[in-house]
Amino acid sequence: MLPFKPICAAAALALLMLPAIFGIARAEEGFPFGMEMTLDAARMPGSKRVPNLDIGDNGEVVLELWCKGGKGQFSVAGNSVIFVASALEARSCPPDRAQADDDLLAALADVASWKRQGDLVLFVGPKTLRFHINTN
Repeated sequence: MLPFKPICAAAALALLMLPAIFGIARAEEGFPFGMEMTLDAARMPGSKRVPNLDIGDNGEVVLELWCKGGKGQFSVAGNSVIFVASALEARSCPPDRAQADDDLLAALADVASWKRQGDLVLFVGPKTLRFHINTN
């Protein structure tokens, strides 16, 4: 029976490690506090910018949109989310970019839930917004 003891010990160790392994997987699927994300969108003609959100550990957000920039706050409970923007910096923006910024802020304000699929974060409301977590 001696040969079976190492196998049993290895199996027991593997079973004990499963919660830790799955706990890590769940953490990777959590809300992206402390991360920066970029909107899944093409650049606007004549611009190199794509909107991004830099989310702090407590949900505070630094926004850089098509033209405007500012701050905001995410409040998260489970898969529910609320976004509130503070006043944005007054920047000289072409009308089309200013309107795109306003539309994106309105869509973020209307978000009711979120879900994460690896490096993709979806903010779901009347319009679903797709953001990619910056991994580099």
